[in-house]
Amino acid sequence: MRFKDVFSIIGPSMVGPSSSHTAGAVRLGRTARQLLGELPERADIVLYGSFADTYKGHGTDLALVAGLLDFDTDDPRVRRSLDISEEIGMEVSFSTAVKPGVHPNTASITAYRQGKSIIMTGCSIGGGNIEVIGIDDFDIKFTAAYPTLIIFHQDRSGIISDVTSKLKEAKANIGFMEVDRKSRSGAVLTVIECDGQLPQTIREDIASISNVQQVRLIDLTAKEGIE
Repeated sequence: MRFKDVFSIIGPSMVGPSSSHTAGAVRLGRTARQLLGELPERADIVLYGSFADTYKGHGTDLALVAGLLDFDTDDPRVRRSLDISEEIGMEVSFSTAVKPGVHPNTASITAYRQGKSIIMTGCSIGGGNIEVIGIDDFDIKFTAAYPTLIIFHQDRSGIISDVTSKLKEAKANIGFMEVDRKSRSGAVLTVIECDGQLPQTIREDIASISNVQQVRLIDLTAKEGIE
């Protein structure tokens, strides 16, 4: 990843001690929450590498749960996130594992709510920046640095064109796109990163397309709160 400026290295305003182990971890948790679409009832978190070795001492556990609660990196409630999650009835479990070939600061978060779930694997890559490397069974990459659409759909001719037409109508500029599919005519996950803010209606507009099953918008500037 190419850092744009010194602030990309130093990291964002945050509750410390580390941009990698805390700020990046908050953003991983928030991304997982937005993928689920609401506050989880339960989350199972598996930590790898340096995260696994030092997560309690560096507050990575607090940071990941704070993200699931939709707290930002500089929210003073980050320090109390485990207590707050217990108060509101969100169950959280942590475990560690070995996974060859992944970034040292990697976490896999499985979030559950009312019979639905999402599995997200991502890395904190420095300066508070993150990279998501997997959603459910799909190998997909994005940084969540810009508003990002996550579109679950079936593989059919013309569906990507239909999606991009909706974005054109919304005057949205696509900065990055990645697609992974399980098989021909099977399940597909498309990730589209846009340069600027997207209209409130874009999720519904894309969800109305034939063979689109679910649309999520990852926007780490947005706030949903813990309710």
